[in-house]
Amino acid sequence: MSFTEANGIAFTDATLIPIWDKVRAGERLSSADGVALFESDDFTALGRMAAHVKEQKSGNKVFFVINAHVNPTNVCVLNCKFCDYVSDRNDAGAWEMSTEEILAHITSEMTEVHIVGGHHPDWPFEHHEGYIRAIRETHPDIKIKAFTAAEIDFFGKRWKLSVDEVLERLVAAGLNSMPGGGAEIFSKRVAKELRYTGKAQAERWLEIHGKAHAMGIPSNATMLYGHIETYAERVEHLRLLREQQDKSGGFLAFIPLEYQVSEERLVQRHASALDDLKTIAVSRLMLDNFPHIKAYWIMIQEDTAGIALGFGADDVDGTISRERIAHAADARSPVGVTRKRLVRVIHDAGRIPVERDALYNEIHVYSDTETVDLAADDYEPVKRSRVSPRAGAPLARNVEETA
Repeated sequence: MSFTEANGIAFTDATLIPIWDKVRAGERLSSADGVALFESDDFTALGRMAAHVKEQKSGNKVFFVINAHVNPTNVCVLNCKFCDYVSDRNDAGAWEMSTEEILAHITSEMTEVHIVGGHHPDWPFEHHEGYIRAIRETHPDIKIKAFTAAEIDFFGKRWKLSVDEVLERLVAAGLNSMPGGGAEIFSKRVAKELRYTGKAQAERWLEIHGKAHAMGIPSNATMLYGHIETYAERVEHLRLLREQQDKSGGFLAFIPLEYQVSEERLVQRHASALDDLKTIAVSRLMLDNFPHIKAYWIMIQEDTAGIALGFGADDVDGTISRERIAHAADARSPVGVTRKRLVRVIHDAGRIPVERDALYNEIHVYSDTETVDLAADDYEPVKRSRVSPRAGAPLARNVEETA
């Protein structure tokens, strides 16, 4: 195998060198560049390029948050082909959480609560306002990140409200930011094939985030990959996100979401760890105007997330207790991890662990002494979760998972 040295990187694929020149010069990559990166087998050079961009943006820091994911209901009017989470209200595994059950998921130690759920046809909008307000009153300092653009779109259509009115009322109740879910892949072909044309499509999804940004509500963005999409469709998704960020500037982080193979089996196996790392690296290189790229450990697993910190990611999300959506598709990761484990993952990758809140305000930067002490602590790998929240009595009570 021959190598070509170019400004600190040894390339086996010399066609990437002009892209590296663009990256070093701070020039924006084209869609053709993005496809070339995905198609290249020069995995090491791709990682080095992405790591260069990451270090320019956040140095050696890697962020995490102490948080909980709350999924108030899996009852949903949609029937997306890739989703193992949703249920009809008469299904055995359907659930509707009360405000009290939602509050029971949140502790005073947490600085973020992340709320997404099904498009429930009968819950009035006031119900959603009510539990957001209850969280704010019970935990006045916590950051509430809630409702995807698809949910905001549904609330407006179901209850005949404008997007602005939905957002204004949620902010008044206590909302701080929005998650990035519901984007899937911005492709009409894939949306039709996977039956998610009933939720907010690309233009509408981007419009809602733009409106949120204009109101001072920051948000995240996602992309579901590893199913039937093409590399070109991944790159177009990234291009549209980058274009929206140019316009409204409110995206905090991008999270590539690996499709979780379960009962639907759109493909026969999960994306490989190499594909996970390549997707994170290309995302870091294409999304030059996004501050942060996450390695979402709950879908790609802890080991791959740790390696991703050398491929452009600067965030591992959080402790994510009580997560249900990925685990409804039998995600292979453990259900929730501790602060200690995340610090160790970051430390073992040679990075500086930084605890943050949902808005990337730094809460604590871990010193060398703290990280060494944690790394030296007794370590027992957690057992991977195979618990599915689909099991349970119909709407009898919230199905609890062990963290």
